[in-house]
Amino acid sequence: MSALGVDSAPGPAPVPSERGRLYWLLADCGNIVRRGLTHYQRQPVNIAWQLGFPILSVLLYGYVFGSAMTVPGGGDYKDFLMPGMFVMTMAFGFINTATVVVYDSTKGVIDRFRSMPMASSAVVAGRGVTDLLVACAELAIMMLTAMAMGWRPEGGWGFVAAFGLLLWLRFALIWIGVWLGLLVPNPEAAGGLFAVAFPLTMISSIFVAPQLMPDWLGWVAAWNPISSTAAAARDLFGTPVGGGDSWVEQHALLMAGVWPVVLTAIFLPLAVRRFQRLSR
Repeated sequence: MSALGVDSAPGPAPVPSERGRLYWLLADCGNIVRRGLTHYQRQPVNIAWQLGFPILSVLLYGYVFGSAMTVPGGGDYKDFLMPGMFVMTMAFGFINTATVVVYDSTKGVIDRFRSMPMASSAVVAGRGVTDLLVACAELAIMMLTAMAMGWRPEGGWGFVAAFGLLLWLRFALIWIGVWLGLLVPNPEAAGGLFAVAFPLTMISSIFVAPQLMPDWLGWVAAWNPISSTAAAARDLFGTPVGGGDSWVEQHALLMAGVWPVVLTAIFLPLAVRRFQRLSR
C-alpha cells in the first residue's frame, strides 16, 4: 500500500542467483559429451579403427578357423562366435577410453577442466556417457556385419535384453579405462594395455566353451566376468550352448548383471578420486 492508498504494482519475481548443483552437473556433463562426439564426428577414422580389429577377428575365426571349432552340443560355430565377438568389442573398449583420457591429460585438457568452475565428477561422467554412445554405434555395426555373414538372432525382448547386457558390461569397463588413463604416463603406454586385454578375452568363453579347456583353465575362464556376459547373450539371442557344471556357468544371466555392478562399485570411485587428486 503506497502513501496515497493505492496498491503499488508487484515487482518482478526474484531471479535466483544461481542454479542448483544438479543442473550444473548435468550441464557440465552434457558439454563434455558434446565435445567427445564432436571429435568423433570430425575424425570418423577413429571409429573405423576401433571396429577394424573385431570385424577382422569375426572374419578370421568365422571363416578361417570356424570349420575346425567345435561347439558343445553341436550347432553352428558362427552362432556361438557372434555374441562372443560383441562382448570382445565391449571389453576392448576400455583401451580406447584409457587412450583418450591419457591424451587429454598429457595435452593439458584435463588441467583446463580442473581450473574451471565445473564439477569434477562431470568430467568423468561425461567421458563415460560419450563412450557408451559410441559403444551403441559399434554394436549396431558389428551386428549388421554378423547378419551379413548369416547370423540370425531371435528378436523380441531377448534381443533388447542382450543388447542392454552388452552395454552394461561396457559401462562398467569404462571406469577401468578412465582410471587407467589417469594413471599411465602417455598414450603409448595406454596402447600397451592391449597386452592385458588380449589374454582377458582369450581366457574366456568368447571363442571356446570353458568345458573344452583343461580343468584349471576352464575354471578361470568360467569365472571371467566377460564369460558370464557372453553366455547370457547367447541365451538371449537364441543361440544357447550347454553350460558347464560350475555354479557361475549355471547362473550366467545373474552374474552378467552382478559382475558389472561389482566392477563399477570398485573403479568408479577410484576414477573420480584419481581425477580429484591430479593437482595435489
